[in-house]
Amino acid sequence: MAGCVGLSAALCQEGVSVVQVLLFSLFNGLLYGMLLFMLSSGLTLIFSMMGVLNFAHASFFMLGAYFAYEISRLIGFWPALFFAPLGAAVIGAVIERYGLRTVHKFGHVAELLFTFGLAFVIEELVQMIWGKTNKPYLIPSSMDFTLFTWQGLDYSAYRVFMLLTSVGIFVALYWLLTRTRVGLIIQAALSHPQMVGALGHNVPRIFMYTFGFGCGLAAIGGVLGGNVLGTEPAMAIQLGPIVFVVIVIGGLGSLGGALIASIFIGILTNAAVSYDVPFGPFFALFGVSSATDIGNDLVRMTSGSVSSVLPYLIMVLMLILRPRGLFGNRDV
Repeated sequence: MAGCVGLSAALCQEGVSVVQVLLFSLFNGLLYGMLLFMLSSGLTLIFSMMGVLNFAHASFFMLGAYFAYEISRLIGFWPALFFAPLGAAVIGAVIERYGLRTVHKFGHVAELLFTFGLAFVIEELVQMIWGKTNKPYLIPSSMDFTLFTWQGLDYSAYRVFMLLTSVGIFVALYWLLTRTRVGLIIQAALSHPQMVGALGHNVPRIFMYTFGFGCGLAAIGGVLGGNVLGTEPAMAIQLGPIVFVVIVIGGLGSLGGALIASIFIGILTNAAVSYDVPFGPFFALFGVSSATDIGNDLVRMTSGSVSSVLPYLIMVLMLILRPRGLFGNRDV
């Protein structure tokens, strides 16, 4: 079929059109992007509130998946969706109160080192308790079915549920921060903490609750994504760097920027894998041939083979052209 390349050519041979591949890659990209948003929203909230780049943030995503695995074995998935993020939020609040707050007086470098070490501690604890192998954290049977079929492709009920939940979290979080008294206090504590304290609010307690809430948001992503991506100790390392790419591209402290950057990265990486466009013709325009070892490697490259690198390349361009990101109000 004309217009099919790479992986999509194989799909076309199976009777799947280019439009179907595009729609499916858009859906999966949007789903992955919203999962990234649940991770990056908590980190964005913590940074905008406290000025702390939490290197251990993805570890709470991992804790959410493992907590949900254990709770779902005992009392089911739906209680796990509530109690697993709550448990991660409590742990995050305790860490802020008795760990991060202690090193805060030594500056941002001490905070970064603390959260960097915390990530390794959490990973080691997870391996000690659950081991190093994947855990059979499964999609709940109540949603393990095809919700609808569109353009000849099946869309599962659980993935649609993940997408709707992610959208609901964004709407609720935006409403909380911009339309409620709690949100106004949080935003005021960011820019004028002394004034908020003078009005009778406990600013350190607000910081503690905010840090715990951000960790809980990451854990919700783990509850929803752990049974799709796989629940194993390396999941935090795999997703941790991409979360920082999201907040750099979207802009430090910008919730809307995190949403747009998450969706963009999700769709870009999925489209790159789905279409697997060869780079050979592009390099041929610049006289690169397969006669040499380096040229052969370049000619054989496809968009799918570099899909995991694309977000980082875009981040580098963003840092060069617009250091504050799409909607950020401060440079990185």
